[in-house]
Amino acid sequence: QHSSRLRQLEEDGRSLAKRAVEQDQAGSAGTASFFYTEAAQALLAAKEEGSQLPNLLATVRDYISRAEQLKAVSSTSAAQAKSQEQQQLDRARYLLSEALEDDESGQGADAIGKYVQAVEALLQLSKSAEPGLRQKCQDMAKQALERAEVLKKKSAAASAPPQLPSAPTDLPGDDVLAEPPPPPTSLTPQPRPTPPPAQQRPQPSRTEAYTKAEIAVLRATSRINGRNYLPFMASDAREQFAYPQPFTDSEGLLPLSAKQQRSLSRWARPDQLAPEPKMILLVSPMSITQTIVSDCSFVASMAVAAQYERRFKRQLVTNIIYPQNRRGEPVYNPCGKYMIKLHLNGVARKVIIDDQLPVARSGELIGAYSNNSAEFWVSFLEKAYMKVMGGYDFPGSNSNIDLHALTGWIPERIPIDEGNPVRFKKDKVFTKLQDRFHQGHCLITAATGPMSQADADRAGLVETHAYAVLDIRVAAGHRLLMLKNPWNHLSWNGNFSRRDTRNWTPELERLLNYDTKSARLYDNGVFWIDYDSLCRFFEVLYVSWSPDLFPHTSCLHDTWPAKEGPKKDRFCIADNPQYLLTVAAQRPCPVWVLLCRHIVDRRDFADNQEYIALVVYKGVSGRKIFYPSDPAPYKDGARVNSPLYLVQMVQESGTASYHLVVSQYEKNNTINYTIRVYCTEPFKLTKVPDPFVTEKSVSGEWKGASAGGCANHPDSYSRNPCYQVRLDNGYQDNQLLIELRGPRDYFTGFDLTQESGGQRFSSGSFRQGYSMLEKSQLPGGVYNIVPCTFKPGQEGPFILEVSASRPFTLSKVR
Repeated sequence: QHSSRLRQLEEDGRSLAKRAVEQDQAGSAGTASFFYTEAAQALLAAKEEGSQLPNLLATVRDYISRAEQLKAVSSTSAAQAKSQEQQQLDRARYLLSEALEDDESGQGADAIGKYVQAVEALLQLSKSAEPGLRQKCQDMAKQALERAEVLKKKSAAASAPPQLPSAPTDLPGDDVLAEPPPPPTSLTPQPRPTPPPAQQRPQPSRTEAYTKAEIAVLRATSRINGRNYLPFMASDAREQFAYPQPFTDSEGLLPLSAKQQRSLSRWARPDQLAPEPKMILLVSPMSITQTIVSDCSFVASMAVAAQYERRFKRQLVTNIIYPQNRRGEPVYNPCGKYMIKLHLNGVARKVIIDDQLPVARSGELIGAYSNNSAEFWVSFLEKAYMKVMGGYDFPGSNSNIDLHALTGWIPERIPIDEGNPVRFKKDKVFTKLQDRFHQGHCLITAATGPMSQADADRAGLVETHAYAVLDIRVAAGHRLLMLKNPWNHLSWNGNFSRRDTRNWTPELERLLNYDTKSARLYDNGVFWIDYDSLCRFFEVLYVSWSPDLFPHTSCLHDTWPAKEGPKKDRFCIADNPQYLLTVAAQRPCPVWVLLCRHIVDRRDFADNQEYIALVVYKGVSGRKIFYPSDPAPYKDGARVNSPLYLVQMVQESGTASYHLVVSQYEKNNTINYTIRVYCTEPFKLTKVPDPFVTEKSVSGEWKGASAGGCANHPDSYSRNPCYQVRLDNGYQDNQLLIELRGPRDYFTGFDLTQESGGQRFSSGSFRQGYSMLEKSQLPGGVYNIVPCTFKPGQEGPFILEVSASRPFTLSKVR
């Protein structure tokens, strides 16, 4: 496996260098600079794997130097845009290619429509084109028309076929225009090549279809920031992308911040920015650059995902861009329409965008871009995410949220707190991440916290800024990480930085195959930092784990209305959503549970005031839990104002049940959410059943003589309020739930007495704010409830709620 990777890296270096030279000789300075840089990076990676290619480091230095020279040339020359005729021809060709795709797939009706649109576009273009181009357009139109007529005759079921234009009769001139290869001479469908096997991830498994309640949740949270983002379906891959005119998003241009507005020159399409725009030339983290949009965490997320694709030869984010070719690779669409699949509010959703991008007065894109000005996948991914988030005036995020949206990978947040070795196990964290990173199990970013400008300048860091982690190594006893600043400049100035002459020894350079001379040539924002310095200057590590690690996964979508339960669940969790997770493990296994709160409003995202957590109880029955600390939680943590909350557990062999309780701090609003479970062993996730079909409540108060205190005070106890529950049935298995909510200033409780049988039950220890009693196997009859405070004379209001498995009446006795 090692030798195979080494050969692949060496071959990548040769191939990229060849492309760089070709572009250099062709005068394409920007593209050549891009490929020289990538060739250098591939050869450095090969050196790290032990390559023995002669003069490798000298070659790398030459490539970097030439890339910098060409970058300077490229930055001073304006891109040559395509002519309007060429743009129109490109769209017609794309319509033909889409028609052929539908034709080959047996989608005759769709193919006819696109052939017709292509014919109309070509004939329109031919009216004003020069003779050579006019002849080309008419030839292509004739072929398309003939194929459409063939399909029309075959389609007996077509009730109203499109009206086809007349075939062109005037076909003068010679084909003298030098163009890229046109569509096939014959428009008869050709045999489709067998695509390579797709790399499938485990899909969320469901034992049944979504319930009506779940569908209602997903529908309610499809509208984000005033726009609809529907769940992605397999059929959406056949979305129409071909149009005779440039596609324009009906929802308009994305909003810009005041600073961005001041910088804006125009909105432009790729064919107005580059002579031969492409979707992807090469997926590389080094080419991704952030600008004045405050989305460093998203740009860092794209960088680590690109690094993963490059290193492991597996699509991770490029396969969420549509349209795609037969190999599942995203392609440039001259018609200007794209669809991006993002993981939002519990499911994958589709985001439609056009290709208009904001351009600054300097000529640089206002949004993120690739250093290769001819490729646009970086800009389109960012635009889709910015659209969901309300515009380029982005309030900021973190890489857990952004990587989850991009990939659906499982987000873990690791706070760096060296002062708390119980909370932050520094050595264990490094060992785990180093091992899993090199296996391709996780993506990692790191973020700084607040710091003074003076400290930031000295360190070469940016406060509250996200960095992509591109490598983790141990060499000569040093624990080192390679980080990338999304700005593509401004690097770390401390230990093991590119300017550090004290720590970089010849031995360490050899072990890491790191060339300080090459690194000092220019600042591309990529640097090595030792783990101790990272823990000193950075605040958090964001780790996203591959779902491929878990063969079993499933989820539930639900809602928690604001009206259900108290504002704080410190004393009572009776109204909190509760779920039962049962895992049958034949061997020890990890059990991870992710709570995802759905966000639909930009203001909520920018100033998140909803603090959530998922509390886990173990070894309890499958019935509802009422007190947050009785029994004691198995897993409980701080409530966080992030929409994502992860609980990680390890189960030993055997069957175990976990009780999951959704918790909020100071609940004010209705929340919609998804609970998703990941496990390496089979499990079942269900909502805790509620056996009670009837519920009634009354309000009362302890005041004056009626504040009689508990039974320890017999003289006054009998003056407490009394309520009567009548179960008018002959069953012996009634279930009754009684809940008492009172002031939190003192302790309350109640007694339940059977009027005829004389049975007496107590709510147990007196508690602040809330007490309850749940009884089953009760015979029908009359029962009296006496709510009371622990001491006499404690006045205040209370609410008594009674729920039963069968109809009952509730009345006040005194």
